[in-house]
Amino acid sequence: MRLERLTHNKIKIFLTFDDLMDRGLTKDDLWKDTFKVQQLFRDMIEEASEELGFEVNGSIAVEVYSLPAQGMVVIVTSEDQDFDIDEEFADDYIEMQVTLDESEDIFYEFQTFEDVIQLAHRLYTIGCVDGTLYSYNGRFYLYVSEEPPIATDDFIAILAEFGSSATITVHRVAEYGKKLIDERAVEQLVRYFPAR
Repeated sequence: MRLERLTHNKIKIFLTFDDLMDRGLTKDDLWKDTFKVQQLFRDMIEEASEELGFEVNGSIAVEVYSLPAQGMVVIVTSEDQDFDIDEEFADDYIEMQVTLDESEDIFYEFQTFEDVIQLAHRLYTIGCVDGTLYSYNGRFYLYVSEEPPIATDDFIAILAEFGSSATITVHRVAEYGKKLIDERAVEQLVRYFPAR
């Protein structure tokens, strides 16, 4: 589980499917309102409180985005309330408003440009030439919009060798980042940066 503070009252949590399995949950369980799911949210809030100093005062809004074969991005917003909950219920009571969304985007983040070049050469060998390449906040992002030439899980596994699933949306990076290669990024990277 990775935590990141977005604003004073908003955090982002990235959960891998392994994180869910460790807690005895599946991706499908998150769409249900069960005790295990509620406990997962409590654990996330508690860890965010310890690591980031994120305090919950009143209700919270939770947005859950499922990423294909990668995990979940959870955005938690603390909505300050003017009224106080009775002291005896304060520790056991969190009012949650949950929004669930599933993304089929294949969108990966890379530390260095060299990682992107190495990935491009690997993807080219399996017949992938697609992609749009961005840079944003000192990182590189590859968005693959076409159907992968191999099974999606296998394709994701190759991407994961070189980078990690982006925990921000492609729309945010497209709006605030810089588009480096508009289309057929894998093919262009292989052409302009040949293997040594």
